Amino acid sequence: MLSSLRSPIVCPLLASLRHYRCKCSVPDISFYSESFARRMALAGIKPHHNVAIGVSGGPDSMALCVLTAGWKSDGLVGKGSSSGYIDGLLGIVVDHRLRPESAEEARIVQERVIKMGIRCEISCCNWSEGRPKLGNLQESARDMRYQIFQDVCVEKQIGVLLVAHHADDQAELFILRLSRGSGVCGLAGMAFVSQLFSHANSSWSGPINHGVLLVRPMLEFSKDDMYEICQGGNQMWVEDPTNQSTLFTRNCIRIALSNLPSSFRSEVQALVGTCRLTRLFVENICHQMLEHSVSVMDQGYIIVDLEKLDPSNVDDLCLSNFLVMILQFISQRKRPVRGSAKRLLLEYIRNFPCKKGVPAIEASNCSVFPRVRPKRMSIMVASISAGCYLSPAPRSKGTKVIVCYSPELFVSSKVFSANIYLDGHLSFGADQIIRDAKIQSDKLVAEVSNICFLHAKSSETMLREALQLKLISQSTYASIRLLEIEEREKFCSQNGGPELVYDSVPQAKVSGPSNVQLYPGQSCHFMHRFLVTWKHNDMIEFDHKSEANENKDCQYCGITREHPLMIRHMVDADWLYLAKLTESKAPTYDRNELRTSNYAKSLAREAINNLRQIPAAARRALPVFVDNHNLPVCIPSIGFRCCPWLDIVAEFRPRVPLGGGYSSYL
Repeated sequence: MLSSLRSPIVCPLLASLRHYRCKCSVPDISFYSESFARRMALAGIKPHHNVAIGVSGGPDSMALCVLTAGWKSDGLVGKGSSSGYIDGLLGIVVDHRLRPESAEEARIVQERVIKMGIRCEISCCNWSEGRPKLGNLQESARDMRYQIFQDVCVEKQIGVLLVAHHADDQAELFILRLSRGSGVCGLAGMAFVSQLFSHANSSWSGPINHGVLLVRPMLEFSKDDMYEICQGGNQMWVEDPTNQSTLFTRNCIRIALSNLPSSFRSEVQALVGTCRLTRLFVENICHQMLEHSVSVMDQGYIIVDLEKLDPSNVDDLCLSNFLVMILQFISQRKRPVRGSAKRLLLEYIRNFPCKKGVPAIEASNCSVFPRVRPKRMSIMVASISAGCYLSPAPRSKGTKVIVCYSPELFVSSKVFSANIYLDGHLSFGADQIIRDAKIQSDKLVAEVSNICFLHAKSSETMLREALQLKLISQSTYASIRLLEIEEREKFCSQNGGPELVYDSVPQAKVSGPSNVQLYPGQSCHFMHRFLVTWKHNDMIEFDHKSEANENKDCQYCGITREHPLMIRHMVDADWLYLAKLTESKAPTYDRNELRTSNYAKSLAREAINNLRQIPAAARRALPVFVDNHNLPVCIPSIGFRCCPWLDIVAEFRPRVPLGGGYSSYL
């Protein structure tokens, strides 16, 4: 909740939060209710759908509760609940546990929400790695909050989560991203609707969720509207004094914007709206290109058909976003590619196959490294947390390019987790909601006759085009530029340079965090890319255990039922191991061991044949099960296992689908 973001370090003398209630005549909020209902219909959401609300207790979320409760009640006339609560509506209050009084504040907010007829529960943050530091307090609290929202929605089988971001929040984000060099799509701000994809965890025993819809129905309303809605609903709210603290960047921008005339905010809102239409158009084009020219291979890499793509005839904005979608899918990291890195990618795709080397470059969070070989050119795209490798597809004569994950680049340890993955598909009605919303979206996009900013090379050219189109006035243009420059200077002074500096040189080898332990009977989402399951195969034709070692371990592979195997990425030594295994003579022990060894040799030959069909660069991202000597016992993607007892399957099933899932910027 908002109050939990107040840290004793920030405001040590702060008293408890200030509570407010309207003391004037109650305003008519029917206009807001009608607008809210239209936005929900535009999102494809109907009153009978199960909906959750993220509640902080501030004016924004309390206004959202007022409108949602009214919308639900009006749509469910004659279907009242005997419990006294509105059917299919849940408020979620997060106690961040950053201050001693946060628990009591969460309880007060819960009581207020319940009085509105909304079921409400409190979820508490568990800072297992310690409380966040002041520098990333807001970001850490936000990440934890959204993870809790997701977990609760999945547990309660709720497919829609509402949050209370509004037009003033969009304006703040616009200035922030402008100062960081975002392009037109980034300046479109927060999505109206997007999908959240859960991280399954070992403590949860239910099936995995394939996406909760995050909806922001208040984006057309201002902060002042939030207060009026609360007053119209006769609801109290709390004001967090730390929202005025200049220690946080967003607060500084908020304070600066509040000193500007209302005409400025309305023009910025119109400008953001134009960027949103552009992004909606671009993403529609990108999804068409993905469907037409991209093949996703079972081994975890992508093939782009350049003849079908025809990149020379695709606008820079569409082509660059198309490539970013592919890179984010392969790496399973939502990191933008900007600046010179993006330009090099465009050049690489449009001039493929490359005839000469391309110099290595650095961007704020992405680097491109050339790999020059005779008659061939390939590049690696490295980000702060993941990397991808691009090279010509074998035997394609330069008409196709493969994009694969490159584990040899620096990666964040957070991506490696042995989280238990329990299969299933629970959309909680989200699939139908998305279909309905797409119908509405396609109609609106078809009605737009002119898409702006498609050829804007920078934020400066975008602003000048907006000025020429009279989307903004000269005074608004000047104010935006001033805010942008001031925020960029602050950012540079705090970070010691014009942009954030990340590791830009690929590491020689992935270290320990890439290794994951898995016990018999468990499953995991390795690198958020491969769904790996390990079961015992007790239906084999012969007893591969001796009487003295019954139910303990296999006499050939030495694997026990009580101990885990390690999963890592494939390395060159694994290929050599398979080759040597096919050439070795079977040991002459008892009949069971002889048959097991012959079994491994036979599968090794088949695995080598399968391996030859996979481009060398893509092989390095395959999951490999190894024993305590780091030798492969199973490589499921190519059909190798050393023992029939091992029933291991690896299926390429990325957590986030190609294209990033459904989103709408209406």
